[in-house]
Amino acid sequence: MARVAELLDAWAAEFGLPDGERARWRAAGWLHDALRDADPEVLRPRVPPDRQGLPGAVLHGPAAAERLRIDGVDDGEFLRAVACHTIGSHRLRRLGRALYAADFLEPGRDFEPEWRAGLRDRMPHALDDVVREIVQARIRYLVQRGIELLPDTVAFWNALASP
Repeated sequence: MARVAELLDAWAAEFGLPDGERARWRAAGWLHDALRDADPEVLRPRVPPDRQGLPGAVLHGPAAAERLRIDGVDDGEFLRAVACHTIGSHRLRRLGRALYAADFLEPGRDFEPEWRAGLRDRMPHALDDVVREIVQARIRYLVQRGIELLPDTVAFWNALASP
Protein backbone atom coordinates (compact mmCIF):
# COMPACT_ATOMS: atom_id res chain seq x y z
CA MET A 1 0.00 0.00 0.00
CA ALA A 2 2.91 2.32 0.70
CA ARG A 3 4.24 1.91 -2.86
CA VAL A 4 0.80 2.62 -4.32
CA ALA A 5 0.43 5.71 -2.11
CA GLU A 6 3.89 6.92 -3.18
CA LEU A 7 3.04 6.54 -6.87
CA LEU A 8 -0.26 8.34 -6.43
CA ASP A 9 1.40 11.18 -4.54
CA ALA A 10 4.06 11.57 -7.22
CA TRP A 11 1.46 11.59 -9.98
CA ALA A 12 -0.74 14.06 -8.11
CA ALA A 13 2.30 16.33 -7.72
CA GLU A 14 3.03 16.06 -11.46
CA PHE A 15 -0.56 17.05 -12.17
CA GLY A 16 0.03 20.11 -9.96
CA LEU A 17 -2.75 19.19 -7.55
CA PRO A 18 -2.96 21.19 -4.31
CA ASP A 19 -1.75 19.67 -1.03
CA GLY A 20 -5.22 18.65 0.12
CA GLU A 21 -5.91 16.79 -3.11
CA ARG A 22 -2.50 15.11 -2.93
CA ALA A 23 -3.38 13.94 0.59
CA ARG A 24 -6.66 12.54 -0.79
CA TRP A 25 -4.76 10.61 -3.48
CA ARG A 26 -2.30 9.25 -0.90
CA ALA A 27 -5.20 8.20 1.32
CA ALA A 28 -6.68 6.21 -1.58
CA GLY A 29 -3.34 4.44 -1.93
CA TRP A 30 -3.16 3.61 1.75
CA LEU A 31 -6.79 2.52 2.12
CA HIS A 32 -7.55 0.62 -1.10
CA ASP A 33 -6.20 -2.70 0.24
CA ALA A 34 -7.07 -2.17 3.90
CA LEU A 35 -9.21 -5.34 3.91
CA ARG A 36 -7.22 -7.35 1.34
CA ASP A 37 -6.25 -10.04 3.85
CA ALA A 38 -9.73 -10.45 5.33
CA ASP A 39 -11.69 -13.63 4.68
CA PRO A 40 -13.85 -12.97 1.59
CA GLU A 41 -16.77 -14.82 3.13
CA VAL A 42 -16.65 -12.49 6.13
CA LEU A 43 -16.58 -9.50 3.75
CA ARG A 44 -19.36 -10.71 1.44
CA PRO A 45 -22.33 -9.75 3.69
CA ARG A 46 -20.65 -6.41 4.44
CA VAL A 47 -20.70 -5.12 0.87
CA PRO A 48 -23.71 -3.65 -0.92
CA PRO A 49 -26.09 -6.32 -2.28
CA ASP A 50 -25.13 -5.63 -5.90
CA ARG A 51 -21.50 -6.50 -5.05
CA GLN A 52 -22.07 -9.65 -2.99
CA GLY A 53 -21.76 -11.91 -6.05
CA LEU A 54 -18.25 -10.74 -6.90
CA PRO A 55 -15.40 -13.24 -6.74
CA GLY A 56 -13.81 -13.42 -3.29
CA ALA A 57 -10.47 -12.07 -4.50
CA VAL A 58 -11.99 -8.68 -5.36
CA LEU A 59 -14.40 -8.19 -2.45
CA HIS A 60 -11.84 -6.28 -0.39
CA GLY A 61 -12.27 -3.11 -2.49
CA PRO A 62 -16.04 -2.81 -2.16
CA ALA A 63 -15.80 -3.86 1.50
CA ALA A 64 -13.20 -1.18 2.27
CA ALA A 65 -15.29 1.46 0.48
CA GLU A 66 -18.41 0.42 2.38
CA ARG A 67 -16.56 0.56 5.69
CA LEU A 68 -15.28 4.05 4.86
CA ARG A 69 -18.82 5.13 3.90
CA ILE A 70 -20.20 3.80 7.19
CA ASP A 71 -17.42 5.66 9.01
CA GLY A 72 -18.54 8.94 7.44
CA VAL A 73 -16.59 9.31 4.19
CA ASP A 74 -18.98 10.89 1.71
CA ASP A 75 -16.59 11.48 -1.20
CA GLY A 76 -18.21 9.46 -3.99
CA GLU A 77 -15.22 9.59 -6.35
CA PHE A 78 -12.88 8.43 -3.58
CA LEU A 79 -15.19 5.60 -2.50
CA ARG A 80 -15.68 4.47 -6.10
CA ALA A 81 -11.90 4.46 -6.63
CA VAL A 82 -11.37 2.23 -3.60
CA ALA A 83 -14.32 -0.03 -4.43
CA CYS A 84 -13.35 -0.56 -8.08
CA HIS A 85 -9.56 -0.57 -7.97
CA THR A 86 -9.34 -4.24 -9.00
CA ILE A 87 -12.15 -4.57 -11.53
CA GLY A 88 -12.54 -1.08 -12.97
CA SER A 89 -15.71 0.85 -13.68
CA HIS A 90 -16.91 3.07 -16.48
CA ARG A 91 -17.61 5.62 -13.73
CA LEU A 92 -13.96 5.97 -12.60
CA ARG A 93 -12.60 9.47 -12.96
CA ARG A 94 -8.98 10.59 -12.72
CA LEU A 95 -8.36 9.46 -9.13
CA GLY A 96 -9.99 6.06 -9.74
CA ARG A 97 -8.08 5.50 -12.96
CA ALA A 98 -4.83 6.52 -11.30
CA LEU A 99 -5.45 4.13 -8.39
CA TYR A 100 -6.31 1.33 -10.83
CA ALA A 101 -3.01 1.98 -12.64
CA ALA A 102 -0.91 2.41 -9.48
CA ASP A 103 -2.20 -0.84 -8.02
CA PHE A 104 -1.07 -2.65 -11.18
CA LEU A 105 2.18 -0.72 -11.72
CA GLU A 106 3.61 -0.46 -8.21
CA PRO A 107 7.28 -1.46 -8.30
CA GLY A 108 6.91 -4.40 -5.89
CA ARG A 109 5.16 -6.55 -8.48
CA ASP A 110 7.52 -8.98 -10.17
CA PHE A 111 5.74 -9.94 -13.39
CA GLU A 112 6.80 -8.25 -16.63
CA PRO A 113 8.89 -5.64 -14.80
CA GLU A 114 10.26 -3.95 -17.95
CA TRP A 115 6.84 -3.49 -19.53
CA ARG A 116 5.39 -2.20 -16.27
CA ALA A 117 8.35 0.17 -15.76
CA GLY A 118 7.73 1.54 -19.24
CA LEU A 119 4.09 2.16 -18.41
CA ARG A 120 5.09 3.87 -15.12
CA ASP A 121 7.44 6.13 -17.08
CA ARG A 122 4.51 7.34 -19.17
CA MET A 123 2.48 8.26 -16.11
CA PRO A 124 0.66 10.37 -15.21
CA HIS A 125 0.35 12.36 -18.42
CA ALA A 126 -0.67 9.36 -20.53
CA LEU A 127 -3.09 8.16 -17.84
CA ASP A 128 -5.92 7.02 -20.10
CA ASP A 129 -3.58 5.36 -22.61
CA VAL A 130 -1.75 3.49 -19.85
CA VAL A 131 -4.99 2.43 -18.16
CA ARG A 132 -6.28 1.22 -21.55
CA GLU A 133 -3.17 -0.97 -21.94
CA ILE A 134 -3.56 -2.36 -18.42
CA VAL A 135 -7.24 -3.20 -18.92
CA GLN A 136 -6.46 -4.80 -22.27
CA ALA A 137 -3.73 -6.94 -20.68
CA ARG A 138 -5.99 -7.98 -17.82
CA ILE A 139 -8.83 -8.91 -20.17
CA ARG A 140 -6.44 -10.86 -22.39
CA TYR A 141 -5.18 -12.75 -19.32
CA LEU A 142 -8.71 -13.63 -18.21
CA VAL A 143 -9.85 -14.69 -21.68
CA GLN A 144 -6.78 -16.87 -22.23
CA ARG A 145 -7.56 -18.70 -18.99
CA GLY A 146 -11.28 -19.01 -19.64
CA ILE A 147 -12.17 -16.79 -16.69
CA GLU A 148 -15.46 -14.88 -16.77
CA LEU A 149 -15.23 -11.17 -17.52
CA LEU A 150 -17.08 -9.06 -14.97
CA PRO A 151 -19.62 -6.58 -16.39
CA ASP A 152 -17.84 -3.65 -14.68
CA THR A 153 -14.56 -4.58 -16.38
CA VAL A 154 -16.21 -4.83 -19.78
CA ALA A 155 -17.96 -1.48 -19.27
CA PHE A 156 -14.63 0.03 -18.18
CA TRP A 157 -12.96 -1.24 -21.34
CA ASN A 158 -15.82 0.05 -23.50
CA ALA A 159 -15.57 3.50 -21.89
CA LEU A 160 -11.82 3.58 -22.47
CA ALA A 161 -12.09 2.29 -26.04
CA SER A 162 -14.72 4.85 -27.06
CA PRO A 163 -13.34 7.92 -28.83
